[in-house]
Amino acid sequence: MDETTNTAEVPAKFEKIVSEIEKMSVIDLNELVKVFENKFGVSATAVAAAGPAAAAGPAEEEKSTVNVELSDAGANKIAVIKVVKEALGLGLKEAKDLVDAAPSMLKADMKKEEAADLKKKIEEAGGKVTLK
Repeated sequence: MDETTNTAEVPAKFEKIVSEIEKMSVIDLNELVKVFENKFGVSATAVAAAGPAAAAGPAEEEKSTVNVELSDAGANKIAVIKVVKEALGLGLKEAKDLVDAAPSMLKADMKKEEAADLKKKIEEAGGKVTLK
């Protein structure tokens, strides 16, 4: 496989957008993602959650972020599922799967304040959370 085959074929209707994005710096791309998240009410965290092992290195260097792990769902799983669903912006099935798979990583590189708030909500619902 040579280097020219790793470029994806871009449909004609997206060529202009893709060419503009290719010219952007990483900082501009980060800002664009935040604009999309705010404008359309979506989150790019699902993509980041797919690789928690890769994100573990920077989390140790930056003491302002932590990883949030659900240690135990507790007796009241339904309440914990509702909290996880709301806090992470997941669908019901995704939230249920995360809670059922406990111990499971809920979110990597979360700000300490937000992580403490999420931990408090989950513990109030009956679950147990570990901040790493």
